[in-house]
Amino acid sequence: MTNQALIDALREAEAVQFGEFELSHGGTSEYYVDKYLFETDPDCLETIAEAFAERVDADDKLGGVALGGVPLAAATSVAAGVPYVIARKQRKEYGTGNLIEGRLAEGEEVVVLEDIVTTGTSLVDAIEALREAGATVNRALVVVDREEGGRENVEDAGVEMESLVTASELLADRN
Repeated sequence: MTNQALIDALREAEAVQFGEFELSHGGTSEYYVDKYLFETDPDCLETIAEAFAERVDADDKLGGVALGGVPLAAATSVAAGVPYVIARKQRKEYGTGNLIEGRLAEGEEVVVLEDIVTTGTSLVDAIEALREAGATVNRALVVVDREEGGRENVEDAGVEMESLVTASELLADRN
């Protein structure tokens, strides 16, 4: 799948918006990629899942970072025929109280999926939680790398990060 097909899918879902936006880390941006628009659009979600599925092996397990990585992991799980787990941001105070939901065996290789990486904090937190639960994490796949230091932070955690598209590619032909 080409980057342009992914860029087109994000734009068709109207997920790329321009204006003045506050980001989760407190900074501001002239553009915003709305994960809720691209993750709830079935055509865009299918395009992303197929692109992720091309990048995973049959013996991989996926890890979806709550909240945005969960629909990506679920859709990719179906497209690739591989299982997934969910990495919560915090433990539930009821039920099992798990930080990682789903079946995870000690030493199991997990490829973590995330929607958008800016600073990489959420992704690194999920990687650490998965490792604490016994997973081996060496790879992360993300939809959009905003190219604002996230890749470096993820790589500092010892994980190779691959993005389907970068901010530079997404904004290259902006008029």
